[in-house]
Amino acid sequence: MFYSLMVVVFVLGYVAIALEHNFKVDKAASALLIGALTWTIYVFGAESILNLDFSLSVNEILKNGVPILDNLKAFFQENRSYETLGETSIVNHFIVHELEHHLIEISEILFFLLGAMTIVELIDAHEGFAVITNKIKTTKKVTLLWLLCVIAFFFSAVLDNLTTAIVMSALLKKLIKDKEDIWLFGGMIVIAANAGGAWSPIGDVTTIMLWIGGQVTAGNIILKVIVPSLICMLVPLLIFSFTQKGHITSPDSDLDEDYSPISDRQRNIIFGLGVGALLFVPVFKTVTHLPPFMGILFGLAVLWIVTEIMHRNKSSRERKEYSVIGVLTKIDVPSVLFFLGILAAVASLQSAGHLGQLAGFLDDSLSAGFGDDGKIYAINIIIGFLSSIVDNVPLVAAAMGMYPMTVYVQDHAFWEFLAYCAGTGGSCLIIGSAAGVAMMGILKIDFVWYLKKISWLAAIGYLAGAFTYILIY
Repeated sequence: MFYSLMVVVFVLGYVAIALEHNFKVDKAASALLIGALTWTIYVFGAESILNLDFSLSVNEILKNGVPILDNLKAFFQENRSYETLGETSIVNHFIVHELEHHLIEISEILFFLLGAMTIVELIDAHEGFAVITNKIKTTKKVTLLWLLCVIAFFFSAVLDNLTTAIVMSALLKKLIKDKEDIWLFGGMIVIAANAGGAWSPIGDVTTIMLWIGGQVTAGNIILKVIVPSLICMLVPLLIFSFTQKGHITSPDSDLDEDYSPISDRQRNIIFGLGVGALLFVPVFKTVTHLPPFMGILFGLAVLWIVTEIMHRNKSSRERKEYSVIGVLTKIDVPSVLFFLGILAAVASLQSAGHLGQLAGFLDDSLSAGFGDDGKIYAINIIIGFLSSIVDNVPLVAAAMGMYPMTVYVQDHAFWEFLAYCAGTGGSCLIIGSAAGVAMMGILKIDFVWYLKKISWLAAIGYLAGAFTYILIY
């Protein structure tokens, strides 16, 4: 009962998120509620859920023929020296241990998001994006969209799709006035950013997982996946080109043309340092092997010191406005909390074994229908669509756990196609990828609007890229 109840709560919460404008309840509140409720249900039904033996974590602890509590006792005696815990307490501590494990991964994402958003807001406060927006003269809708999507595609490969979404969101607000046009451009940029991240070993979390895990090599993933990724972006863009006409309306400038406390030199310095800090993250990760959030915090610290020195002679009001302390008040905290809630909810389903069971079901059912050769394509295409509903990270983690490299060797088509599908399939729903969630939070894009206007384009592009990969390889 508890096992099924977790799914029911997740689905109801998902519906509340999708219909936030109808219910008049912010999506962050719904996400936090299902994140807390699913873990609470897991705790209350822990013994019955764990005895179902669906959890990968439990499977690592259990041994054939040994009762679950004996194994959990041995686990805690070895790892935490809990030698006097009662049976119920042992089970509860195991759930807490699982939550703490997931919280580490979630916190890394949240700290990265906070750092990147702060850097982008700091650049914006110093009018740094004028360096780019002043060079974009076209107001033709189709031309501008092609330009921004191509930038997002390659920017995402160098940085990652999350950072790209944050940067491009700031640019859109500087370039476009009408909300409908901003949402339309934002949705298409989500497709481009996710497609750009799929073919780069550092462009998407799931591709990073496969690269670090040894399932793919950097050169091979670039060569094999870049063409399908391009098709994934180009097909929706071509459709857009035939369905959209007209020009965008530029926002009215709110800057005082006669006086600005920010000089051109200061603007260029902050823009250069800010973009440099974002570009430095993959280099920092490659050199140090530390998580990306450490690189983004390092860059933020440098910018913080530079801005403090740069504005030390200004009035206290101006100094606060152009410092990190002042910029932090502009950060969209509800979006960060939404991230926390939805990732925590998905983590509970992963920990309890729902996602692993789903992966096993797909493997068993599709093997009979498609055979061993066709199965690898069918499984990954479905994983891609599922990643638009639940986070692609646990889905890829489940696939990596199900198929050891003795089954599919390094650079096997299964891993390459998994990188493409998991990276781009999330575009089909706006909360299916980190880029989509960030864009949704920053630009306030409505879930149902995205479903009607963008999801079908994303699905067509995703399938077009998938069939391109199958035809070529």
